[in-house]
Amino acid sequence: MHICVIGGGLTGLSAALRLSGHHEVTILEMSDEAGGCLSSYNLPDYAIESLYHHCFSGDRFLLSLLEELDLLRDLEWQKGSTGYMVNQQIHPLTTPLQIIRYPLLSFFEKIRLALFVLRSRSADRETLDTLSAREYCIERLGERIYSSFFEPLLRSKFGDQRDEVSAAWLVSRIAIRSDRGPEGERLGYLKGGYIRLIDSLLLRLNAEGCRVETGHKVVSAIPDEVGWIVDGTRFDCLISTLPPQETARICSIPLTPLPYQGSACLTLGTSSDPTDGIYWVNMGDPAPYGAVITHTNFVPFDRYGEHIVYIASYFSGNPPEDCEEVMLSDFCIRFEIPREHIHWHRLRIEPFAGPVYVTGYRSLIPDPNPAPGLFIAGMFSPENYPERSMDGSIRAGEDVARRVLEWSD
Repeated sequence: MHICVIGGGLTGLSAALRLSGHHEVTILEMSDEAGGCLSSYNLPDYAIESLYHHCFSGDRFLLSLLEELDLLRDLEWQKGSTGYMVNQQIHPLTTPLQIIRYPLLSFFEKIRLALFVLRSRSADRETLDTLSAREYCIERLGERIYSSFFEPLLRSKFGDQRDEVSAAWLVSRIAIRSDRGPEGERLGYLKGGYIRLIDSLLLRLNAEGCRVETGHKVVSAIPDEVGWIVDGTRFDCLISTLPPQETARICSIPLTPLPYQGSACLTLGTSSDPTDGIYWVNMGDPAPYGAVITHTNFVPFDRYGEHIVYIASYFSGNPPEDCEEVMLSDFCIRFEIPREHIHWHRLRIEPFAGPVYVTGYRSLIPDPNPAPGLFIAGMFSPENYPERSMDGSIRAGEDVARRVLEWSD
């Protein structure tokens, strides 16, 4: 059986890995290189992900895949520090003492917040699917704690759609980030970058006879009596890892569009540390971006010889006009970084960066087999709800491969 996989991101590559030993597989990827949201910039002295990435200790599918590819020994566990920028000042919020010193909440409010976090870890996420994160927080904590602590997090992730996000996402976010000690959160990073994971997958797929065709943006997929004709080539089965609305457009089938958001992520190299040793700073102040992530306050600076900074922004519809210059100018002024300290910068705009987990999202998840011989999987799949991750994308790929194998028997 000849299987077509549309999309060479982590879901598509994982599905192809499980299918290539059984069937002939062709991956069609519209970009010039595979990897999707895990693709990297290749700089003269190193490679760095075009979108910030780290993993968690509970990512068992990712850890299993790394072990299978003989990469697990190079997965390093680092400390992830956090902070908020409010009133032009960065407030570190990593250690218990720093949280106690946080000036925008009273001591009593901090106690309430700590109890809320502890209880949220064991909350029933299914029952919270129809309740908004905003309602959930305000009901249990009050408006003041919500606006000074949780609202900046929601704004940095979901922008103008933050009030629509479900409480299920919030408690999942709290749970996934619970592996922390007194010095900060325990996060994983692959030595040499996650480009090594993509390259290892491609090598394994090549050895299995899988064909990966980059620079191929699929125009149409048409069903026939015994399969699918994708841009003029016939396949027995089709897997699409695109957002449902894109699959519906290409395949001319009815699929309910899911709420998605785009991202504009500016990555730069600089001789200055903008965040005072902190890895992840959420913007409590109004800014044309939601977070500033200094990669080299997480992974050792000496591996790169310069600070690597991600400036992350999300949008609905089209990206803001001139967003690269707007973000860079604001960043340099706000964080007092002279322009001459910026060695390079690159902007990645991702129109479908990920689904927005609005209230009632679980009921919107589409049928994974919406038409004969057509299977869909990706960031929108159940494996990625209510918090998308590399682990969830691998799970989605392996699950769709299992479905295809069962269908073909």
